Amino acid sequence: MSRVVRRYAAWTGPIGGELAYRWLRRAYPTRDTTPGRMDGSAYRNRSKIETLLGAGIFERLEGKTVLDFGCGMGSEVIELAERGARHVIGLDINPWALRGARENVARSSVADRITITDDPSTVPPIDLIISLDSFEHFWDPGQVLEHMAALLPAGGRVLTAFGPTWYHPLGGHVFSPFNWAHLVLDEATLCKWRNSTRSTDHTMSYRETGGGPSLMSIRRFIQAVDVSPLDAVRIEAVPIRKLAWLHNRLTREFTTAIVRAELRKPAA
Repeated sequence: MSRVVRRYAAWTGPIGGELAYRWLRRAYPTRDTTPGRMDGSAYRNRSKIETLLGAGIFERLEGKTVLDFGCGMGSEVIELAERGARHVIGLDINPWALRGARENVARSSVADRITITDDPSTVPPIDLIISLDSFEHFWDPGQVLEHMAALLPAGGRVLTAFGPTWYHPLGGHVFSPFNWAHLVLDEATLCKWRNSTRSTDHTMSYRETGGGPSLMSIRRFIQAVDVSPLDAVRIEAVPIRKLAWLHNRLTREFTTAIVRAELRKPAA
């Protein structure tokens, strides 16, 4: 049966121009003044892997060869090896992330059981894939899911958790000086504001920014899975704690903290 990719356009902010930029620059002169900065403090003194994927995850991964798809600086790769995975492969395409990951792995006590690469063709046979805080940065989730499926054996699993998604209050990530700014102000204004704070790359679009948002909504992710070579075992929208009372199928795009999913490659 052929798979048809459905197009999905996300809402982006309609307000821009010099006056909007001047107000934004005055109200938020640095990114330090923005709310809820995503600086990793939510995982301080606890495992990010266990927090996002749930209790028992390390028992499930014990003795297996695991691929961390979008491994970043390699912290989770190291933790996976330390917590019982037989071999861990960290895959990323960002040169700065690969450099940092290799340096961090080299300083660890489990470097002999870790491989860091940017080339999927060098990945050895694996048992499963994890991907944390990555899908909200993938501009072509369908292509990513196809790559994942190609790397997995029949019955292999993808365990992923990611967020914030596009309609979350801070779904603009580094472009979110205030809640839902990315749904109010246009891309050019927010890029100009980012460039005027601490940015060093001076890009003028979300797509060109390392770690920028890909406008990934819950609906878009589900659509990508529906037409991918992988089957959804479960897709869970985890509510923002303070908005849990308002969280339901109609409001979930705006009230979801993270998306957690398990996907499976079916038998041929």
